[in-house]
Amino acid sequence: MSTKRIHLKGITWNHSRGFTSVVATAQRFSELNPNVDITWEKRSLQAFADEPINELAKRYDLLIIDHPWAGFAGKNNVILALDEYLPKSFMKDLDENSVGRSHESYSSNGHQWALAVDAATPVASSRPDLFEAKGLTLPETYDDLLNLAKQGLVIMPGIPQDTLMNFYMMCCTMGEDVCTSKEHVVSEDMGIQALKMLRELAVEMDDQIFNWNPIQVYEAMTLTDKYAYCPWAYGYTNYSRNGYARKALHFHDMVDIKGYGRAISTLGGTGLAVSVNTKEIETVMKYVEYTASEACQKTIFFDNGGQPGHRKSWTDEHTNSLTANFFKNTLPSLDRAFLRPRYNGHMYFQDRAGAPIREYMMNGGNEKALLEKLNTLYRKSLDI
Repeated sequence: MSTKRIHLKGITWNHSRGFTSVVATAQRFSELNPNVDITWEKRSLQAFADEPINELAKRYDLLIIDHPWAGFAGKNNVILALDEYLPKSFMKDLDENSVGRSHESYSSNGHQWALAVDAATPVASSRPDLFEAKGLTLPETYDDLLNLAKQGLVIMPGIPQDTLMNFYMMCCTMGEDVCTSKEHVVSEDMGIQALKMLRELAVEMDDQIFNWNPIQVYEAMTLTDKYAYCPWAYGYTNYSRNGYARKALHFHDMVDIKGYGRAISTLGGTGLAVSVNTKEIETVMKYVEYTASEACQKTIFFDNGGQPGHRKSWTDEHTNSLTANFFKNTLPSLDRAFLRPRYNGHMYFQDRAGAPIREYMMNGGNEKALLEKLNTLYRKSLDI
């Protein structure tokens, strides 16, 4: 590697899982390559989901992105196709050791636009101390969940992004993937059933959930003793580690939905991408390969708050011993998770479709009219 001074900038999101993990890998990479400085900046979780990566790519060499941007990247000259720069053996290892469809989620138009350094999907979580104190058992079915919710012990994220992902989840679990038709998001009968079930649960929960993302749900579960269970929220291994929160959470697979099997939630996670505007391709690629490697994912990345994307990190005794088996317990959820659409215009739909579902969950309404509103947004997104 060159001995000239190299300065790289990256943008990630504002949580220990997203920030301290990559700061640690950057620090160690700089120790191994003393001529390289890597500075990571952070933005809010909502900005992470919303802000177009074409704008970020103008200012940063490295980007942590959400996988629905893969289609946009494949159509526009924004980030580099990593398969054209990284060793084939390395890419094969990542493909073979994907957590669910995490690796695939960043591919589009025949190229790999980011590496799945972080894997996540909505999973269940509980306060084991509250379950023990109240003599409760974990719910196994939707009806069990509803009964627990009626006791005021259940919360779930209710902001627009998460209500949309949970709508996808309900439809997929009951046998119908979303956005497969050119005319509608989902069939009317399925859509109505999914909406009614989400509303049925929501009316039993604290109204504050409609202002909470998964992080805020986990903070409410750990900072207070009001809530014992969350049926589905994007998993955060941090909250299962001793000392991170006031009370540790345990994470689990999700309940069976009306006999259709355990819930099929909507895949999340984050990917490490490289701006097309970087002037230091060789160095950037060495850092990307280092961060996504099995050795780094299991140790430095995980040990500093990260939620790895390499499968061997999920089956590793070290990572599981420090997280009350977070990884082993939730891996089945990741393996069956639904890979949401990644066509170029899907972000237009995703940014707008959650709000009307949230409104319905809060106040009720006409399901058919709501579905038609979603269909109108969807058809428009297909033309983008």
